[in-house]
Amino acid sequence: MYIKITNGSIDQFPYTVGKLRRDNKNVSFPKQVSASDMAEFGMYPVTTLDEPSYNIRTEVLSQNSEPTLVSEVWTLGFTVSNKSTDDIAAYDLQLAAIAREERDALLAATDFYALSDVVMTSDMTTYRSDLRAVPAQSEFPTTISWPTAP
Repeated sequence: MYIKITNGSIDQFPYTVGKLRRDNKNVSFPKQVSASDMAEFGMYPVTTLDEPSYNIRTEVLSQNSEPTLVSEVWTLGFTVSNKSTDDIAAYDLQLAAIAREERDALLAATDFYALSDVVMTSDMTTYRSDLRAVPAQSEFPTTISWPTAP
């Protein structure tokens, strides 16, 4: 990924070697254009930074639209911003729905113990009861303490 700088300002981003060739039709560039040749025409490589850590529940990560010059290297970073309370609530609802689906699948996997011709152990009864109580946990749905199957 490259950037085109004209008179010290960003002219085009992203910029490509193909665009460099089209913009300079009277110049015969080698097949592999060197970094020094690119620099003569105001073209510089852009390094994409690693994503910063963030809280997916309460924050939004977005890639910046333009690179910045940091220690003579053009870098494309990220911005972390806070979600609105409505967005957090919607995320929590989605997380709760996923947790309930997982809980329901775990219950379904043990349903045969509840048949009239099968004797359910007290450990299995407790396990199934604990699965049903998962949504009542104080940190649900952000932190879930899943019961252990017997």
